[in-house]
Amino acid sequence: MRKKTDFWDFLSVLILALFALFLIAPLFSLLAAGLRGADGWTLEHLRRFFGKRYYYRALLNSLAVSSSVTLLTLLIGVPMAYATTFWAVRGRRALEMLIIVAMMSPPFIGAYSWILLCGRNGWLTAFMLRTFGLQMPTIYGFHGIVLVLTMKLYPFVYIYVSGAMKKLDISLVEAAQNLGMGGARLVTRAVVPLIAPTALSAALMVFMNSMADFGTPQLIGEGFVTLPVLVYTEFVNEMGGDTNFASAIAGLMVVLTAGVFLLQKAYLERRSYQSSGLLNPSPHALEGRANRVMHAALYGVVLFSLLPQAVVCYTSFLHANRMVFLGGYSLNSYRLAFETLGSSVLNTLRLGVASILLILILGIAVSYLSVRRRGPLNGAIDMLSMFPYIIPGSVLGITLLTAFGGRPWLLAGSGTIMVLSLVIRRLPYTLRSSAAILRQIPDNLEEASVNLGVSPLKSFFRITFVLMLPGVMSGAILSWVTVINELSSSVILYSTRTRTLSVAVYGEVVRGSYGTAAALSTLLTAVTILSLLLASRVSGQEGLRL
Repeated sequence: MRKKTDFWDFLSVLILALFALFLIAPLFSLLAAGLRGADGWTLEHLRRFFGKRYYYRALLNSLAVSSSVTLLTLLIGVPMAYATTFWAVRGRRALEMLIIVAMMSPPFIGAYSWILLCGRNGWLTAFMLRTFGLQMPTIYGFHGIVLVLTMKLYPFVYIYVSGAMKKLDISLVEAAQNLGMGGARLVTRAVVPLIAPTALSAALMVFMNSMADFGTPQLIGEGFVTLPVLVYTEFVNEMGGDTNFASAIAGLMVVLTAGVFLLQKAYLERRSYQSSGLLNPSPHALEGRANRVMHAALYGVVLFSLLPQAVVCYTSFLHANRMVFLGGYSLNSYRLAFETLGSSVLNTLRLGVASILLILILGIAVSYLSVRRRGPLNGAIDMLSMFPYIIPGSVLGITLLTAFGGRPWLLAGSGTIMVLSLVIRRLPYTLRSSAAILRQIPDNLEEASVNLGVSPLKSFFRITFVLMLPGVMSGAILSWVTVINELSSSVILYSTRTRTLSVAVYGEVVRGSYGTAAALSTLLTAVTILSLLLASRVSGQEGLRL
């Protein structure tokens, strides 16, 4: 009997068509460029990459950085999520807001802040040497890159895992305790398996973000070259840049991260767990020394990760003359920022809101199709939706500009191409968060509604969609924060009419106007905090479960 086509089948075809137009075709052009030479198709670019140590060393460097950062963020983020879920933490809501703020520093100004703090003549370096006679390890090179990225990316793990832990059915944990399980064994055998899908989704986000990050290694690498830096150099270097060679390197990044994604997907297919979430965890108070240690550890990590933002905010009020901070305080940097770049604030909000609405719609639809409507077509959609995230932003910008900048599209410099780039690049945050929470919702809830005569579409919106909201909104927060901070693709696609705050910050850093850059970066932080507070107010919920 022929299967009846329903709404979800139509949606699958529509989404695949959109991906084919705005992702597959431009991506195919990118990969084809990596296999094209002066005399036609060739593997010369790949032989060149693996034939010289300087080039393939960048691949090893990227793998070392991404793996180290992923492991460290899990070691920091998962215990923090456990602590705030199962133990009573004073000021938890404020702590969670600060955790989000900690990951917001734009790459260039954030890395510059760490140089001010921990560089050879940095404030913290000088303080430790003067006060304790201690020479701090250098911020430059591998260890500095790992430190900066870890402090910037551990919130991803915390937010994802925290959302999953708040949905745990505590009766399962209590049953394990009644069977004599306790301590670390209780956590590893009863709690970890239930949050493993979400933790792995967060780890994948961290790995891809580390692999694709350009700003941090560019500023503090000092010879420690990673793949995004190499790609950018080959694309834009005036001294012999090679776009075809850069496309080949970008193609290698796509293959590499696609392999990591497939491994993670295969693991989740075999080891996924569901709970009804009818009885959620209730935090209990710790006593004495354990309580003090827990609070010191939580706030210590968060405050340390907030140092770059504190430095940016502080320097924005210093009297500055381009790259030199003079004595005394002044609002001159803010005056100059509003006089010359005030429109960038409105552009950030306008383009960001349009992008996040499209991201929410696509994220919910694709996650449902990939988790609940499994098949070759939806599996392909799920995998394709992850590709843009692992392509360096600069490469994505060039690819979209090449594909849609000329006739018949003529989108170069428009808000449309900016939104298109933001949606493609930041969709995975909401998508992975939505898929992770969806895997914890039992299928039979929606099936029971259908059996009672409610249409599948109404059953989805009345039951599954409502239960998905905590995970969806956690991912949406991450998407929003990264959308308004996006730089690497926007700096290629923008025009004077569509310049955003992050692009304005980058431009001021390049010009050496550090005071104005600090003022704009502080405004960017303020916009994000106000957005979070507004979302919390409208939703009426606390913390990250907006």
